[in-house]
Amino acid sequence: MPAETVLPADLPGWLAYIERQHPQSIALGLERVARVRDALALPPFCPIFTIGGTNGKGSVCAMLETILLAAGYRVGTYMSPHLLRYNERVRVDGREVDDATLIEAFGRVETARGKGAERIPLTYFEFGTLAAWVVFADAKPDALVMEIGLGGRLDAVNAFDSDCAVLTSIDVDHAEYLGATRDRIGWEKAHIFRRGRPAVVGDPVPPRTVLDYAAEIGADLQVAGRDFGHSGDRQQWLYWGRDGRRAGLAYPALRGANQLLNAAATLAAIASLRDRLPVSAQAIRSGLAQVELPGRFQVLPGRPVVVLDVAHNPHAAAVLAENLGAMGVFARTHAVVGMLRDKDIAAVCAVLRNRVTHWYACTLDYARGAGAAEVARGIADSGAGGAVSQHDSPREAFVAARDAAGQSDRIAVFGSFHTVADVMAFLATLNR
Repeated sequence: MPAETVLPADLPGWLAYIERQHPQSIALGLERVARVRDALALPPFCPIFTIGGTNGKGSVCAMLETILLAAGYRVGTYMSPHLLRYNERVRVDGREVDDATLIEAFGRVETARGKGAERIPLTYFEFGTLAAWVVFADAKPDALVMEIGLGGRLDAVNAFDSDCAVLTSIDVDHAEYLGATRDRIGWEKAHIFRRGRPAVVGDPVPPRTVLDYAAEIGADLQVAGRDFGHSGDRQQWLYWGRDGRRAGLAYPALRGANQLLNAAATLAAIASLRDRLPVSAQAIRSGLAQVELPGRFQVLPGRPVVVLDVAHNPHAAAVLAENLGAMGVFARTHAVVGMLRDKDIAAVCAVLRNRVTHWYACTLDYARGAGAAEVARGIADSGAGGAVSQHDSPREAFVAARDAAGQSDRIAVFGSFHTVADVMAFLATLNR
């Protein structure tokens, strides 16, 4: 008789355990998640906002969370990946849940997936998504904000029916799983829509497949520029949509050229559920003013200026390039870049080649991480000018950039979440 599995006692142990429960790190499909979801027998308890897209998902999730909190609602939020702590992924009322809550939820998922030969294998993300559902079912918030991990149709989050689905930008990323064209990727992502329910598309030029799928299933489609949108100047902006106009809005606290697109999609989503979750104009203003999202064009105080951005595909890199260009004049820009090897490193660097003076390519010590030499080759293939140096880790690359930078320079740290997280962890040690 096989020995009984000894379950972990702490959160790091559980995270290591759930990483071993499926032979693949990514295995798309809803059948396994649905079986465990049903075994948990936790009925729906509040409206769900499901957020998908290529870039901008995190921003919309953060805006929804802060606006709903400002309106007095209890909010559960599930986002991924995390930067420094796994607990960042699961929040209730704007606060990360503690280790004990996650451990208890992991244990209940473990029980629900069965024993022995009948045990249902789950990936790390699937296990975590189900555990988040357990946490939220216990907390019983008034609203849930849940971010799709990859794609949409076969993502674990899509096992839970959305009351309002939001698609942000749609571009080519994760092509090996989702397809190599915007049409194919849009079709995959559009599967978070539900029949007769609001489907908000923040991409003003969505692929035809998104529109066709919404029509096929009878979703209540709203598209940026057609059904809602924004206008404004340097001082304030205006939102317009089916529910009317909201003028005199202050800009979101999140920096970046695309944040008004994200904010308009957020307000369209909120308006679509106004009968169940009414939100005042003051709550919208307060939420937009208070929203925070680390690692998304995050500008740190001090000199030289440091910018942290998890731009890891060409579309996100183009937004980063635009945002860097709008910052003003700097003598030099030092770029610390680390990427996963399944990303188009050359295409990402090509978009930024005219913004960077010196490149600091770094190794990511992860299963999918690219080495510094591979990143340096991508920089060379991009046609970028400037010096290139290679480093064993993001923090070593950052130290080299900081040592070389003058007070009138800036340092841009971008690429994988792992790159930004390692530099953030290093900076945290300096502030202790």
